[in-house]
Amino acid sequence: MNSNASHPNFALRLLCGLGWTVAWIIALGCAVWAFGALHYDCPEFEPEVAWAFALVVLAAIYFLRGAWLKLGAAFLGFALVLAWWLTLKPVNAGAWQPDVSQLASAEIDGDTVTLHNVRNCDYRTEADYTPRWETRAVRISQITGFDIAVNYWGSPWMAHPIVSFQFADAPPVCFSIETRKKAGQAYSAIGGLYRQFELIYIVADERDVIRVRTNYRHGEDIYLYRTTATPAEARQRFGEYLRSLNHLRDHPRWYNAITTNCTTTIRDQHPASERTPWDWRILLNGKGDELMYERRTIATAGLPFAELKKRSLINPAAQAANEAPDFSKRIREGLPAM
Repeated sequence: MNSNASHPNFALRLLCGLGWTVAWIIALGCAVWAFGALHYDCPEFEPEVAWAFALVVLAAIYFLRGAWLKLGAAFLGFALVLAWWLTLKPVNAGAWQPDVSQLASAEIDGDTVTLHNVRNCDYRTEADYTPRWETRAVRISQITGFDIAVNYWGSPWMAHPIVSFQFADAPPVCFSIETRKKAGQAYSAIGGLYRQFELIYIVADERDVIRVRTNYRHGEDIYLYRTTATPAEARQRFGEYLRSLNHLRDHPRWYNAITTNCTTTIRDQHPASERTPWDWRILLNGKGDELMYERRTIATAGLPFAELKKRSLINPAAQAANEAPDFSKRIREGLPAM
């Protein structure tokens, strides 16, 4: 009888121990996040502040008596840092790098859209270029579709999408959602989890935003896919981009590598009822073209995905076209179509 009675007690102790383990994992994870927030986002990026925080939390865990007090100290430290972190606000004014110095905007007058600050830089190298910002007028009725360029710079799991809208009577207009870096600032994957970068919608000429990646940056590949969107669907997507970039002009946002990045932001533009179902490849967007293939949102020409991707690499065509006035036409020659 005593043996039977011990079973519930053992199970209770096991459950209690598991609960404490989970609680401590969460608490320590929160403390690590708070350390990173202080390290990356504290003014002047003072690492001493982050290390002081870590020492205080560790001292509290060591010297306080009672498991609840120790656990509470870790959560309290996190809560205080989070309350401060949430007060940080994004801004549009700043000493920005030249390639992100201007915010795009759109004026809509019936069928005509006037795009301001369309980037069309004259590149000599990746770092040596003459910034050019243009004003362009396009007609919504002349949108025939849109293509998606998928840019890889290292890991096959991570990529950067660029959406290129096609017009019957005008050159393509590209949208690239990026981090807005200050002068001298470099992208950091960990820093992208905090409030290091504002979000920016780059509106660009295709020869700028594609060619800088294929012809001037080393180790980057671009795959260009034709989408199956109808002209009406493409015009709807175009309108979403216009609303988003105009809203961003008046309401700056933080970039976040997980929640507000170059892919999740595209999905969030759509009305909630029209968003595609969530898939892990939206976050690990290097596999996003595979997802689009499965959902039949890109033209496949009946090819297996591996063959489609192989044929969609445009680096050689872009390097050959380089400064040619028909750059956009030449990078699409031979691409699989519907």
